[in-house]
Amino acid sequence: MPRFTGSLSLQIDVERHLRSIPDMQDKTVVDVPAGDGRTSTALKDLGAKVIPCDLFPEFFDVEGLECRKADLMATLPIPQASADILICQEGIEHLPDQLHAFRQFNQVLKTGGRLLVTTPNISNLRAKLGYLCNEAEVFSRLPATETDAIWFGNDAADEVYFGHVFLAGVQRLRVLGQIAGFELKSVLSTKISWGCVALSGFLPLIAATNLYAHWRSQRRLHKDIERDWAHGVHTEVIKLNLHPNVLFCKQLFLEFTKTKQSGEVGRELHKKLKAA
Repeated sequence: MPRFTGSLSLQIDVERHLRSIPDMQDKTVVDVPAGDGRTSTALKDLGAKVIPCDLFPEFFDVEGLECRKADLMATLPIPQASADILICQEGIEHLPDQLHAFRQFNQVLKTGGRLLVTTPNISNLRAKLGYLCNEAEVFSRLPATETDAIWFGNDAADEVYFGHVFLAGVQRLRVLGQIAGFELKSVLSTKISWGCVALSGFLPLIAATNLYAHWRSQRRLHKDIERDWAHGVHTEVIKLNLHPNVLFCKQLFLEFTKTKQSGEVGRELHKKLKAA
């Protein structure tokens, strides 16, 4: 059965952002997972050199483009440091090893390259209520189970495409990006959830608990950790938790920039954490 890459409203948001990027005709862009090819079509129309990849390339259908078979849990079939942009649209929530995927993104992107990630927003106010009530995306659904977690596989059942088993919020994606050599540059806007707007009365409580958690985290820092660096990290976390596009939008749409190679991150963190 064909697999798509998100709702029509999200597709509009993604294409709007792609059109805002200058000189797309000179960019090499990896689209993974490419799904049926809607985003690849938009990139092609913008003049980009598109490299579509998907675990199931047979569902890709764009004239003039060939989709490469690729498993984000393995190695992407793309030369290292060859891409200017990589877009992972509605894909990260299906992956059991998301850090591996981020490291693969790092491998194929040039330093300074953009990583665009979209995923269902489990950090918004409606999702927070859903997790409080029944540990699901929204309070009107049950959590993902084996009845709906496997969407399809091939005839031999050795290639499984998971459902929303591995949903990740904005904080997990930020830290995975950091570990893999990315810096989160912006949280882009998507369609507003009016259910989230209806829950905006909880904002004072959320703000107060975040500020208290920030204060407690600063007090509990190990004496050898660089305090200015840690303060900056904690402040970034608080700003994300209170970001309007995180709290009120239906989808997360994140833009990262590759700042370093994955292998450099551990050495840098070791220096900042020191003996901690």
